[in-house]
Amino acid sequence: MKKIVILDGKALGDVELEKLKEIGEVFYYDTTLENEVSDRIKDANIVLTNKVVLNRENLIEAKNLEFIAEVATGFNNIDIDYAKERGIAVANVAGYSTTAVVQHTLATALALFDEVLFYDNFVKSGQYSASGLFTCLDKPYYEIEGKIWGIIGLGNIGRRVAKIAEAFGAKVIYYSTSGKNSSEEFERVSLDELLKQSDVISIHAPLNNNTLGLINYEALCKMKKSAILINMGRGPIVVEKDLAKAIDEEEIRGAALDVFEIEPIKEDNELLNIKNKDRLILSPHIAWASVESRDRLFKEVVENIKAFYRGEVRNRVDK
Repeated sequence: MKKIVILDGKALGDVELEKLKEIGEVFYYDTTLENEVSDRIKDANIVLTNKVVLNRENLIEAKNLEFIAEVATGFNNIDIDYAKERGIAVANVAGYSTTAVVQHTLATALALFDEVLFYDNFVKSGQYSASGLFTCLDKPYYEIEGKIWGIIGLGNIGRRVAKIAEAFGAKVIYYSTSGKNSSEEFERVSLDELLKQSDVISIHAPLNNNTLGLINYEALCKMKKSAILINMGRGPIVVEKDLAKAIDEEEIRGAALDVFEIEPIKEDNELLNIKNKDRLILSPHIAWASVESRDRLFKEVVENIKAFYRGEVRNRVDK
């Protein structure tokens, strides 16, 4: 009987653990602190982790460990070199959340374009009832049709967003952060051109040396004052204090973030104290986490484990 340890199951939500119990005995933890990892995995054959770090220091006593299942796409929380040294297989899951992230991108864009937060509050606060007028035109809202939608990171998610933006009648341009990505469908431009031309900028890029701090105050000031910024990539791509300043100074119209420099967001983060809160939509890194997306993710994790014990190489990142 294999011993299976789930280190941060709370990040998965409600999943069918019965599928794992077909493989072995499951030891489930909602969360695991750094100083708890070694003890919890020391007898494990299989470990599931989403954000918990597995490194040489806490893996060294896990003498029975055969397989690490990364319950996500990114595997920077795992010491792959040490896993190879020990002959521990590591597999991740890619592409499971594309639909969810694309949908959340469009949801936040539409909320900002249609001033949903402002008008929702206008009605619920009683201002509408007291106004004496059938409508309210205090806050102009705009159509996506005819606008320019700039995409930073034209991977699977970026391309899907581009297609939907086109369906809304927008022209799509994109910037390749690696300099290698090219597309015959959409116009590739420099970062400066994208910043200056776009009415919407959505970020779907990974975090690396090319993207760290890419959207800072200088970059934000190059954007149209009527433009909105959406970050669905990684938090540190956007310098948050610079974004808060740019919104308060009305250098841009607004922004939506699902990812942050530090997660969860700190209570003293400048973004939580901006003057015009209806200019900003914040969500707690949930764009990936639709019910369907989490179901796909867990099914893939289980299949990765089963494939390993059948002698198959499936979604392995240690090769």
